[in-house]
Order: sequence, then structure tokens, then C-alpha cells
Amino acid sequence: MKKNYKLLMDCEIEKIKKTMKRPSLLLHACCAPCSSAVLETLNEYFNITLYFYNPNIYPESEYDFRYKELKRLCDEMGLCEVNVICEKYNNEEFEKIARGLEDLPECSERCEKCYRLRLKKSFIYAKENGYDYVTTTLSVSPHKNAQWLNEIGLKLENEYNIKYLCSDFKKNEGYKRSCQLSAQYNLYRQNYCGCIYSKRYAEKRLKQDGGRNDY
Repeated sequence: MKKNYKLLMDCEIEKIKKTMKRPSLLLHACCAPCSSAVLETLNEYFNITLYFYNPNIYPESEYDFRYKELKRLCDEMGLCEVNVICEKYNNEEFEKIARGLEDLPECSERCEKCYRLRLKKSFIYAKENGYDYVTTTLSVSPHKNAQWLNEIGLKLENEYNIKYLCSDFKKNEGYKRSCQLSAQYNLYRQNYCGCIYSKRYAEKRLKQDGGRNDY
């Protein structure tokens, strides 16, 4: 039976509310638009640190700009208590796991390996710095496989002994809300996920769709 990860998250939050405490959450952030609705959802219940580690992003100027937009989003939302950690750009870390998979489309084995790379690095950072929970903003996108993300997160939970907050942020119009907040704060909304292969795919798709951006 397919799991309802949104329901699992809601149940976990209900447990947290009963403790009258705000646990620490390392929230892996892929970009400002995806982070917007997730921050709105979770900030009431967690002490959040945003973790910007996305070695898939190409080129480096794109990486830097997405990070700056993430910082600006926190300022615009008045979330001065939310710290943003940015790892040094290292595209080679992604290219190592993508070799041999370059020609695959989005939502393929290459993407699954990319999820795993980013989530594992997030858990390592969380373990080293004493966080209570880890999760990612990635599932807010309709282009991302929430089942893969949660299965990877739960395996890493067992490996690192840190709770993974199950989620499917696109549910209950989460993606729609991220689009609304992106417009409200005039956020840069990229038209591709991040890697050079998704960029090429997006350029081809945009030509076919007449320039429509659904990222």
C-alpha cells in the first residue's frame, strides 16, 4: 500500500505539539520558491536551519544566485531566526554519481542518486551538529518523486539515528502555495531543476510548450 507521507508528517507534528517544545530541524533547501511554502508550514513547530547543498546545480553562477534568493526569502518573510548554511560549490560530487546516466530523462535513476547524495550530506551535517530532525523541500515540486525521497530519508534515519520528517509538501496545494509566495516575494523561479542535463531537457521542453514554466 502506498504511504501517505503528508499524513505521517501531520501525525509527527501533533506529537511535537504535545511536548510543548520546538525541536531543531535541518531543512535541506533546493531553492527559494520550494522553500517558501515549506517554511510557512514548518516554522511554527521547529527551530529551522536551511541547508543549501546542491552540487547538481549548473553553472556555479546559478548556484550562487539561488543561494542569494534563499537568503532574501528569509529576510522578506521576516524569518531572522532561520539560519542559512551554504556548502561550497562542488559540481564534481554530482558528476561522479551521474556518470553513465547523462542521457536519462528527469525522474530517472540519475535523479534518485542525486536525492540520495543531497540527503546523505544533510544527515552527516545534522549528525555532526546535533539536530533532532532532517527533511528536504524537494517534495513540494510536482517533478520530484516523494516516495523515493521518503524511502531514502527513512533509511538514513536508521543509519544516522536522527529522525527524518516524512513529507510530501506538494499535497494540499503546497506547490500552488509555493507559486503564490514566489509571486508575492518576486522570487526567481528557474525553469530547470539544476543539473546541466535537466537544463538541456528543460530547454527542449520549453520550445515544445511555447515557453511555459511549470517549475
